[in-house]
Amino acid sequence: MNRRRSAAATIAALLVLATAPLFLPEFYVTLLNYIGLASIVAVGLVLLTGVGGLTSFGQAAFVGIGAYTTAYLTTAHGLSPWLALPVGLLLTAGAALFLGFITLRLSGHYLPLGTIAWGIAIYFLFGNLQFLGKHSGIAEIPPLNLLGWPLIDGRDIFYLIWPITLLSLLAVRNLLDSRSGRAIRALRTRSTMAESFGVDTRRLKIIIFLHAALLASLSGWLYAHFLRYVSPSPFGINASIDYLFMAVIGGSAYVWGAVLGAGILTLLKEWLKEILPRLLDHSGNYEIVVFGLLIVLMLHRTRDGIAPFFVRLLPADDKRAPPTRAEPLPSRAQPQKGELLLEVRQVTKRFAALAAVADLSFEVKAGEILGLIGPNGAGKSTMFNLATGVLPANDGSILFRGERIDAMPTSDIAKLGIGRTFQHVNILPRMSVLENVALGAHLRGRAGVIAASLRLDRAEEERLFAEAARQIERVDLAASMYASAGSLPLGSQRLVEIARALSADPVLLLLDEPAAGLRHREKAVLADLLRKLRHGGMTILLVEHDMEFVMGLVDRIVVMNFGVKLAEGAPRSIQANPAVVEAYLGGVA
Repeated sequence: MNRRRSAAATIAALLVLATAPLFLPEFYVTLLNYIGLASIVAVGLVLLTGVGGLTSFGQAAFVGIGAYTTAYLTTAHGLSPWLALPVGLLLTAGAALFLGFITLRLSGHYLPLGTIAWGIAIYFLFGNLQFLGKHSGIAEIPPLNLLGWPLIDGRDIFYLIWPITLLSLLAVRNLLDSRSGRAIRALRTRSTMAESFGVDTRRLKIIIFLHAALLASLSGWLYAHFLRYVSPSPFGINASIDYLFMAVIGGSAYVWGAVLGAGILTLLKEWLKEILPRLLDHSGNYEIVVFGLLIVLMLHRTRDGIAPFFVRLLPADDKRAPPTRAEPLPSRAQPQKGELLLEVRQVTKRFAALAAVADLSFEVKAGEILGLIGPNGAGKSTMFNLATGVLPANDGSILFRGERIDAMPTSDIAKLGIGRTFQHVNILPRMSVLENVALGAHLRGRAGVIAASLRLDRAEEERLFAEAARQIERVDLAASMYASAGSLPLGSQRLVEIARALSADPVLLLLDEPAAGLRHREKAVLADLLRKLRHGGMTILLVEHDMEFVMGLVDRIVVMNFGVKLAEGAPRSIQANPAVVEAYLGGVA
């Protein structure tokens, strides 16, 4: 029923939009066209900044590249606007890749500063090139012609601008609802976690940067043939700030928030221009002052934008069971019991003068649970991060199935079959349990961003979600499958992490203090799960400081203290080792 109501509301909104030019004055039709053009740019910023966490103040420059390319080619060389479009997109792609490879290496406040720099540079380039008309721009751009119908006025081109706008929004929405989309949603705050499941975050950042740039260029192409005149002024830093405000006002994490933000900002600016001079009885740019104050107030009260308010008014989607008949994903061949999997050879990791790990050596064999234990600060988690590529070792070597991995990127190590959890719960709290676990199966899918945008990845998505559901049931969380992961208690969140790691179909499962913060009963449930996994052939390296938890669970134990190996052996011998007792209890038996 809820889906029907949502579909009915969508159809009604589309009908209102489609008939708007028939009854609205020309002025408001023009404003709707501006809103559509801005929405195309803003939805790119939703993807890039709101979801991906990469702030850009240079999107107007990409709009300008698309606009100036078609303006020059159609006026100076008589090229068809439809042929000028791919040329503009290619030029934009080249510029975006060049700037992206440089800019996206920056982090923190240096990234937005970098985008401001090249945005200003491109703006002044437009105004100083003779063949682009310098600051006078290019006039008499020919109108678009669609199937013999010339789109001369605003009412005509409205029926091209808005279908393209809606398709752009739908494509970004499809992308975010996909394997690649789950990885993109992890970029802002969980990039290390995403890399541990095979996501190439550097490549993904370039992809979404390019995607946002191409959307901006498409908007610029439409803009040029809508106004039939271009000059540098609409492509400066102020326009880029406006686009970013649109994404933030509407709701930077919501695709349809791009339309809300573009509509609110465009209409508000026009209304303030008309109202304020009457109220103040004096002309001037007072609308900028008032608009700035309103934006500050809105950001103070609704930091997530306007979209969440409307989302709460809409009926929630029906929760349907995940596909259970989807074809299973291909599984990795598991090693023979007793095969040597992980070799740590005299590994050392220093932080300045402190040796967090010093000359450490141990081995993990297939089919066993090896406990890596020690007091807090012993260096266990550091060793874990060394084995998964999060940290580089200063000395020594780490081999997995005979292949050296200590110099590999985290995403490449994940491809070899090492799955992991984290010392501190590392999930995407706003995503459902099902989506969090499906992210673990990232490497088991192949569909890219183009297939996702065109909704050609549905069969693969069915298989990925079926696998995620199977692992969720395996850890006994089926009842919470559709709950937001952040709403679960700590013990359940740790089980979500284990299910996510299992979705990667690992050869070796690395669990970093999975019992930390759990109550006695939750620890018993976790221990039972790990025994079942070992019985099923899973090899586990368990990092813990809770000796009581691991003693009845593991096959062998390696004890660390102050970065060095204190002891190694069977649980009984470790319990009786005076050095271990000293480390844990300070000499008290």
